[in-house]
Amino acid sequence: MKRFLSLLVITAVFISNYTLYAQDEVAVEEEIMQEEVMQEEVMQEEVMVEEPAAANFTQELKNRFIEGGPGFMGIVLACLIFGLAIAIERIIYLNLATTNTQKLTEEVESALKSGGTEAAKEVCRNTSGPVASIFYQGLDRASDGVESAEKAVVAYGGVQMGQLEKNVSWISLFIALAPMLGFMGTVIGMIQAFDKIQAAGDMQPSLVAGGIKVALLTTVFGLVVAIILQVFYNYIVAKIDSIVNDMEDASITLIDILVAHKK
Repeated sequence: MKRFLSLLVITAVFISNYTLYAQDEVAVEEEIMQEEVMQEEVMQEEVMVEEPAAANFTQELKNRFIEGGPGFMGIVLACLIFGLAIAIERIIYLNLATTNTQKLTEEVESALKSGGTEAAKEVCRNTSGPVASIFYQGLDRASDGVESAEKAVVAYGGVQMGQLEKNVSWISLFIALAPMLGFMGTVIGMIQAFDKIQAAGDMQPSLVAGGIKVALLTTVFGLVVAIILQVFYNYIVAKIDSIVNDMEDASITLIDILVAHKK
């Protein structure tokens, strides 16, 4: 009986100790899991903080340019650079060539009445722009008669129009050349893609994707260059037309002033 009671007591003590030990292990495991969860959250926050920002437009454009290949992309970029250089030069020249023709005409007419032809020529010398140059040539031939002055105005007007339109044809060339080079890159990229398919003997998307991607990038870049240059070209042409119209109107007005002055 005593042995039985002793066994019961020992068994009860063992069970209670095992229960306490199990509870301690569960508590420790929960603490470890909580610490791991906290560490994972901290690591995720650090990754989110250290993750680089999305690439901006310039970086994306640079990456696409590199993916398109330096061959045709470089040639198309050269078309853009040269076209923009000529366009900017023409825009600056045309803005400097723009004059207030009405004010110039009034000053020339007033100088003719007060100081004669030489005074009017001095006004033209002190004024920049093609209209003033045409006025000067007409006034310089005024002593030979109105018809001679009119011929000088018409002839020198053609010279000034040539100066205004100088190098503009190069811009139109680059506008046509850029998309053509892009399309050529497209054709070459497609040929390379089919060459890879023929060499592999199987139609796999991974083989075709690279060549098609290069082809599309060259086409897009060529079209973008053409669009940019086309905007500048249209502005330049419109500016030239405006200046030429002013030149023609001013030339007619000058001839009328000379006819009235001769009377």
